[in-house]
Amino acid sequence: MTPATHMKSGLKLGVNGLGRIGKLTVWHHAGRGYFDELVVNIGRPSGACLADIAHYLERDSTYGSLQGYLYGCQSGPVIGDLDESTGSMTINGVKVTVLRSARNPRELHWKDHNVRLVVDTTGQFLDPTLNPDHPAGALRGHLESGAEKVIVSAPFKIKDKGKPMPEDAVTTVMGVNDNAYDPRRHQLISNASCTTTCLAHMMKPLIHAFGPKKILSASMSTVHAATGTQAVLDRLPKAGATDLRKTRSILNNIILTSTGAANALRLVIPEMEQIGFIAESVRIPTATGSLIILVVNLQEDMPGGNIRRETINGIYRQTAQEDPRRYLLFSDQQNVSADIIGLPRAAAIIEGHETHTRTADVTIDLTKVPGLDKAVAGSLPDPVIKILVTQAVIYGWYDNEMGSYVQMLGDRAVSIAEQLG
Repeated sequence: MTPATHMKSGLKLGVNGLGRIGKLTVWHHAGRGYFDELVVNIGRPSGACLADIAHYLERDSTYGSLQGYLYGCQSGPVIGDLDESTGSMTINGVKVTVLRSARNPRELHWKDHNVRLVVDTTGQFLDPTLNPDHPAGALRGHLESGAEKVIVSAPFKIKDKGKPMPEDAVTTVMGVNDNAYDPRRHQLISNASCTTTCLAHMMKPLIHAFGPKKILSASMSTVHAATGTQAVLDRLPKAGATDLRKTRSILNNIILTSTGAANALRLVIPEMEQIGFIAESVRIPTATGSLIILVVNLQEDMPGGNIRRETINGIYRQTAQEDPRRYLLFSDQQNVSADIIGLPRAAAIIEGHETHTRTADVTIDLTKVPGLDKAVAGSLPDPVIKILVTQAVIYGWYDNEMGSYVQMLGDRAVSIAEQLG
């Protein structure tokens, strides 16, 4: 499906990296047509000529052909005007210039290309505290080479845990806290991750409905599609590797791994600091299409009855109906992962058919509660109390590549560009 089009901005967009997210970002903006030109850095020679890069861009094993994505099965080629001398081509009428010489962000000369906004999709430059001249390259190198704003298609990762987040860096999820971006102050913007994006849209309606104090705890597991960092076949671990599962074949295994979604979620929803939260991840052998299984424990004091499946689904259904950008969708249908691949702009699709709740008594002995004055507990007729707690299990689908993450990354880029002036 073709992304929504906008008026031309008169701006150029820099894209650093042409892996999964970089390639699909080019697809998105070639269809959207907001930017006059895309300047894409791959940092090295690729193939025998520019035509080989065009070949890579025009077809995809997950989403099919570029022309099919833009216009359906009746369309013809949309890439043309290849010029090897300038490294340029047109995609759907949008000029795309490919840079193939430098990998260090400070050597990319964005100013020479009149690029003010860059999306870094490499996954290599995630530390906002590193100086531009860091020998391995740094995110701030983009600023030194002429960019005014840099969007990162991943969560920030500060290697020196003693350093605070810089004042000019912010993490946002569209539809959750995108207004936290201050164009006067922020130069580095993390678009979080695909999992954090889905999770944030699942948690925010619950916090709005119940408040953080009534959410006693929460946990989530993401059943996540494979990524480009995983091995196709088993390989020897690198020196110092601590997680041997990452070197096992994704074609043949379900692989337990970790996720930083819990930490990133606190950056975009501050109320999560009040809620005990655990996040886990399982990788499975599919190309895209992922699922979050969210479990929340809620303290019962609902007027008019207990929290039920209909209560939870009603919260999501109403939120989806009131969301003008349709970042959250609610479905009563019985879906499988293939059904949500490429679904435009949907950060999360709630599988309402599978929402479950269970209410039970939880017994608490006040004499064993840490910090409670034992004299206070002893003065009560019965120090053992019971409270009603409802556990809710909620399923949320997301296309971790094009449908969810890249579409919202595109919205983030356009929203920042509109404020460049």
